[in-house]
Amino acid sequence: MQDLLPRAERISRLLKQRGDTIVVAESSTGGLVSAALLAMPGASAYFLGGAIVYTQTARKVLIDLADISALGLRAATEPYARLLAQTARERFASTWALAESGATGPAGNRYGDAPGHCCLAVTGPVERALTLETGDSDRVANMRVFSAAALDLLAQALAS
Repeated sequence: MQDLLPRAERISRLLKQRGDTIVVAESSTGGLVSAALLAMPGASAYFLGGAIVYTQTARKVLIDLADISALGLRAATEPYARLLAQTARERFASTWALAESGATGPAGNRYGDAPGHCCLAVTGPVERALTLETGDSDRVANMRVFSAAALDLLAQALAS
């Protein structure tokens, strides 16, 4: 978590300076992204909420996204991460949304993605998406790498 805090501090400063808000929908990071953002003093000025969308049930109940296969999508893809971010942003009427979906390990996910596979998306005034492959099956290490990459992607979007 300590390596995430400097990233979150920079993001916190930018969001507060602009008066922007954010919502987070994460899966394989397990809440680390939200925790880093909430660890910053004054987080209530910008953090509207977050959800750990780890299962289909969670996706339906927390984000109100029905069966994504009917949309021709599957989890752990950039289009899905974008949809998740866009939906969360709309639901919370937030300036920004950050979404993540991946396979932390030690095995891959049910879609055939290897451990260390992660897709991230940021939506807001600027949109960004990224696919990350660590090549590592270490679950905790991947959670940390995915979380850092998510915060870095958000910082890049805020800076543009």
